[in-house]
Amino acid sequence: MCGIVGYIGKQKASAIILEGLKRLEYRGYDSAGLAVQQNGRFGLVKKVGRVDNLIAQAAKARLTGTTGIGHTRWATHGGVTDANAHPHLSSDGKFALIHNGVIENYVSIKKFLLTKGYTFQSETDTEVLCNLIAYHYAKETEEEGTSRFLTSVRKTLHHAEGTYGIATMCTDCPAEIVAARKGSPLILGVGDNEYLLASDVSALISRTQNVVYLKDREIVHITARNFSISTLDQEDVAPVIDTVTWRVEDSDLGSSAHFMEKEIFEQPAALENTMRGRFSEDQSTANFGGLNLPPFEFRQIDRIHFCACGSAWHACLVTEHLIERFARMPVEVDYSSEFRYRNSPLPASTLFFIISQSGETIDSLAALREAKRKGYKVLTMVNVVGSTIAREADGGVYQHVGPEIGVASTKAFTSQLLLGAMLALYFARMRDMSYSDGVEYVQALKMAPELVRKVLEQAPHIREIARRYAHYKDFLFLGRLSLFPVALEGALKLKEISYIHAEGYPAAEMKHGPIALISEQCPSVFFAPAGEMFSKLVSSMQEIKARRGRIIAIVTEGCELPPGLADELILIPPCHEAVLPIVATVPVQLLSYYIAVELCRDVDKPRNLAKSVTVE
Repeated sequence: MCGIVGYIGKQKASAIILEGLKRLEYRGYDSAGLAVQQNGRFGLVKKVGRVDNLIAQAAKARLTGTTGIGHTRWATHGGVTDANAHPHLSSDGKFALIHNGVIENYVSIKKFLLTKGYTFQSETDTEVLCNLIAYHYAKETEEEGTSRFLTSVRKTLHHAEGTYGIATMCTDCPAEIVAARKGSPLILGVGDNEYLLASDVSALISRTQNVVYLKDREIVHITARNFSISTLDQEDVAPVIDTVTWRVEDSDLGSSAHFMEKEIFEQPAALENTMRGRFSEDQSTANFGGLNLPPFEFRQIDRIHFCACGSAWHACLVTEHLIERFARMPVEVDYSSEFRYRNSPLPASTLFFIISQSGETIDSLAALREAKRKGYKVLTMVNVVGSTIAREADGGVYQHVGPEIGVASTKAFTSQLLLGAMLALYFARMRDMSYSDGVEYVQALKMAPELVRKVLEQAPHIREIARRYAHYKDFLFLGRLSLFPVALEGALKLKEISYIHAEGYPAAEMKHGPIALISEQCPSVFFAPAGEMFSKLVSSMQEIKARRGRIIAIVTEGCELPPGLADELILIPPCHEAVLPIVATVPVQLLSYYIAVELCRDVDKPRNLAKSVTVE
């Protein structure tokens, strides 16, 4: 949450920072601000609302400096006001600071600083950090070979409890930025006679593809000519410069109305990228080069434990079904936020998987560290190369779907479903799945992109359904087996972007309570694919119809429903059990998207939400 951008170079800093903030707006859009070093002081502009508001305000400020920092906020401490927007200045005016994270002991620090005469203009924990840097700076003396500025920041962070990604400037050091991270992502971009900082690579790639991913408890001191990295304990760190493979166009909207629309329609290509090069030569199993565990160690695993949040948690539930179905291995799925605080008894032969699109989700990172602390092997499935979760795990799989900008996950979610199906195949072939069954499974997975394309061709039909149902205030999403988690995901998508109340349930559980909600004003979205459950799903649909409930049915082509049972029909192509959750997800993504558009919602930036959750 929150977006950080910094710049040192020869260009006008404000223009580069504003461009970066625009690209990072999906990380927080309550308010935005920037500060630029200018004639021995800070040119400061802050504004509630979207980055466009800040751009308009900054145009009047005539910010000409070449060193600056900017921030787009998702509020944690303090309301959404201009005063609480970042950057914050110290009460002596010497320091400007932007911050992503939560300082848990800010109250006690603030009390101390008040006794020393420091004043506060906001309700934030960030301003407390800024004034604490000023306090230490005032006590420090300049020593040869050391930076008084850097030392003051280092001492401040030794007192800070919680999480942070920060960037700060000092008026005494007009072409310097000091930045640090602990639990919140921060990336240094190394450009042509310029350096950039950001909390996400999407803010950097228009100017450089050479980046350094800062690790926890690392601090970087950037000047106009060079940079140096050290730990908070003053140990020098040799920087590793990575190359970002994303292109600027990958994070541009193009001709789409919203990023969510763009990313829904990118799914066939995203699924192809996820699969590319990951099947064995004999086409009977999956290959994962980054798991870093030999087959004989996998053979000794008796249980798999998944941890994730949000949509990734739903993907884990589908993967649980497929692994237990095909590999006959017991699987448990935990919310990352709960696992850390439970004392779950786990056998020594348990393998952990942490699933996170961003690779920075703070709860999932905490779950990873807790599992490793207890001596378990931890593997990951992430989309962002170089992310903290990817670096700290024992091995893992990258999704390779490119940047996902829309807050509501679409292509990253179906990619997780595909990788989960491939994991099920991988484990099954090591156990008791036959060669011929493995070949059939692989061929089915390879069909997924084309099957998704066929569903996307129904977008105009689904849009018409959305127009007819956008005025309803409650929805039920109902499915069975591997489509129960897809029902949960469908309900989540509708809630996230349209603000309509929706619930997901196993269809058979409807009569154990949720049926009380059924009325003409509460439509039900039913997943009714071909298979052994079809007749039972039809029976559940008839129970709803008997109570005058409206039904939107997602049905496999060739399956016939009793006349008049479904008010709306969406057809999906026949497919293998492992691919079904992917194919069935696309109609509810489109339905949710078009309902939100019909209601004039801000689809890519839904209220109260941000793309990457980096605070607990």
